[in-house]
Parts: sequence; C-alpha cells; structure tokens
Amino acid sequence: MTDNTPQTPITAPSTPLAPLAPLTLLGLGDMGTALARTWLAAGHPVTVWNRTAAKAAAAAEHGATVAASPAEAVAAGRLVVLCLLDDASVGAALEGVDLTGKDLVNLTTGTPAEGRARAAWAQARGARFLDAGIMATPSMIGAPEAGGYVFYSGSRALFDTHRDTLQVPAGARFVGEDAGYAALHDVALLSAMYGMFAGISHAYALIEGEDIAPEDLSPLLSEWLGAMGFFVGSTAGRLSSKDFTTGVVSNLAMQVAASKTLLRTAEEQGVSAELISPYLELMRRRLAADPAAHGGEDTAGALTLLRDAGRAAATTTAA
Repeated sequence: MTDNTPQTPITAPSTPLAPLAPLTLLGLGDMGTALARTWLAAGHPVTVWNRTAAKAAAAAEHGATVAASPAEAVAAGRLVVLCLLDDASVGAALEGVDLTGKDLVNLTTGTPAEGRARAAWAQARGARFLDAGIMATPSMIGAPEAGGYVFYSGSRALFDTHRDTLQVPAGARFVGEDAGYAALHDVALLSAMYGMFAGISHAYALIEGEDIAPEDLSPLLSEWLGAMGFFVGSTAGRLSSKDFTTGVVSNLAMQVAASKTLLRTAEEQGVSAELISPYLELMRRRLAADPAAHGGEDTAGALTLLRDAGRAAATTTAA
C-alpha cells in the first residue's frame, strides 16, 4: 500500500552539532581496550593511560590521546573512567592525583564493600563517584545486539550527567545511590551463572563414555533450563513473603528423596558429585532440622541456612 502522506523534508541543522563529551580512560586491558575503541568510534575524544605504555598504541592508532601519567590523564577532562585490575590498582593509580571536581566512574571489578569505601574516598577528595559492574565480555562491548549492559550505583547526579556517554559501550542500568549495589548486582548474577555452569558441567560428565553425543544433549539442556526459568521469579516471591508452603508442587521431602538418585547415578557413572552436592546437602539439612515443619516446603526455604551459616561464621571470626 502506498503512503501518500506528505513527507517533511530533511534539512541540515542551522548550527553545527555540539562535539561529543570528552573522557579519560585509565586501564587498557581487554575490556579497557574495547571501551576505548567504542567511544572513539562514536566520536568521543578519549585520553588514555595504561601502566604498560605499549598497550596504548592501538588506542592511539584509533585517535586516542595517550597521557604519560594518571595525573596528566585525569587533568584532561571532567569524566574519568577507571578499568583497572582491582581496587588496589585504583588507589595506586590515583595516589596524589588532584580529583577536585572530577566525575569518577569505576568499572574495575570489586566487592560491594570496596565500592562503598572507594565512594567515600572519592568524596573526601572532592570528586563524585559511580561504581559499576560490567555484565558483558569485551566482545559484547559496542555491540547492542549482544545484550551486554553495565550496572551503575552511587551518585545519581553523575549518572544523569553522563548517561549518554555511558550508554555508548553497552546499556546502562542505575541500581541505586548505595555505591555497593552495582557490585552486589554483578556478583549476584555471576553467582547464578556459575551455579548454572556447575550443573551443565555435571550433566555432560554423566554422559561421557556413553553412546550419547554432547551435541545431542545440548539442545535438551537448553530447553530444560529455559523451562525451569520460572524458579527465578517464584523464589523471589517466596523469599519476600516468607511463605514457603503455599502452592508447592514438588516439596522439600520429595526433592531430598529424589536427590539420592542423582548421587547414586553419579557414583554409577564414575563421576564426582562435588559440583551439585552442596545444594543437595543444603536441602537435606533443612529437612533434617524439622521434617514435620519443613517437609512440605518449597526448596526456597533452604536458602535461610545460607544466611544463618554466614552470620555464624562472621560471629566466630569477630570473636
């Protein structure tokens, strides 16, 4: 069907477009290099510094300005992005550097406590601060279709000021003004990922040596894990309500009984159960504590033992 609606002619803007915001990037490992390349390709002026100067050559070829020191790099502009090895590297790189009026965005991997401490450290030096957790690999940076994104937490004003720049490499998700929340979200998701990796690895180990090709099991695993995705939302609801019994389909007593089959099968196949046994043991302990009270529960109730054990360990350490 032809659209006969009159089209508005496209005209050039009457004034030149404003230049894109400049930024400084400290750290040119694989992730830092991907970030620099993406910002440069988008037209942002980028000043870079790396402890090993040779790694800055590629960024320079793409148009980056290479600074001789962290102090020189930081002095180049207001927005300073950190993508270093660890929190100690951040402190070492910025030691003695004037941060007054700077906006620090820390993409360095760290813990929630490190994020909060670094935020206080930055504030004491006259800088605004955002901590971040990158939910992407270097190959996903600058590729929106890959689905990568970055968690940010800390100064909301800083995030709002630089949102457009921060969204260039990957999606930007602000998760709160508590500077530890980006790392906490990051680690929570990665922990779930590693749990999934453990289960997948165990599944493949079980069929090794049998007349079952890994490629044949692969689509079945993907389909089954997708079907079990409802557990994410149902567990969240039960943890919030503290209701572990309403609408339970496969209760804890049944799960513990079934887990014995998993362990026996692993033994028969000559496979260590070390990747799955911690979770199975957690369910067993919850049931053993009070079979009458917990037998009809959803398995989400077993998660309370993780907190209890963590608090007990912290108390013992403090003593």
